[in-house]
Amino acid sequence: MKLKLSLLAIVTLLYVNQVSAQKGWINLFNGKDLKDWNIKISKHNYQENYANTFRVENGLLKVSYDGYQSFDQQYGHIFYKKPFSYYLLKVTYRFVGDQVKGGEGWALRNSGAMLHCQAPETMLKDQDFPISIEGQILGGDGEHERHTSNVCTPGTQIVYEGKLFTPHCLDSKSKTYAGDQWVTAEFLVLGDSVIKHIINHEVVLEYTKPQIGGGNVANYDPKVKVDGKALTGGYISLQSESHPIEFKTVQLYNLEPFAKNKVKLNKVLGEILK
Repeated sequence: MKLKLSLLAIVTLLYVNQVSAQKGWINLFNGKDLKDWNIKISKHNYQENYANTFRVENGLLKVSYDGYQSFDQQYGHIFYKKPFSYYLLKVTYRFVGDQVKGGEGWALRNSGAMLHCQAPETMLKDQDFPISIEGQILGGDGEHERHTSNVCTPGTQIVYEGKLFTPHCLDSKSKTYAGDQWVTAEFLVLGDSVIKHIINHEVVLEYTKPQIGGGNVANYDPKVKVDGKALTGGYISLQSESHPIEFKTVQLYNLEPFAKNKVKLNKVLGEILK
């Protein structure tokens, strides 16, 4: 009888932990509309969704260019309505179709999940990218090795392997994902301490101390770009960079309640990353 009770207790505990982990997930994209998101496209005013670039169709968040004559460096970003500091972000995406006319060569099958972004309303009309840490999303071109889940740094810098990393982008060690296949990328962001990029349960890139600095961002408000300032939190945005892309899920697990308790934080991460 005691053995049966013990087994029941174990099963119950496992179930409670599993349910608890599931409850922590927030669907940033609800599969229906963009009411929780704000849009900023370069050369356009805040909240102007030029040519219906960002849209929801068939339960997918789509970045489309059928209303463009030419891309003309009209880089766009769609921001979730509130900022976060400690979290695990999960996006499932796929590239589709052909790059729009006028897109840069490097932007072929290129997009991003922008982390620790400045507030969208602080971006100037002609600003190209938000000051942020970019979890770069790349798709294979059928000819070259193209890692995904890299990091790029518009108006920011990071510390990699103990040294300040000043070039714009740093490749992950992921494999290449070609074609129109769905790919799930996760980004573990712990304030200004550490950021990890995860593909298929494997950490493919890790760096620390995200901060404002460097270049690779244009037409910004100088008051916002305070070089050397630690990035402890910010907004999350998805990018429009000239190649059509679709997002099936955009989920976030808020880790802020565990930020000051490393034991609990590691326990929760063990549950949600297994």
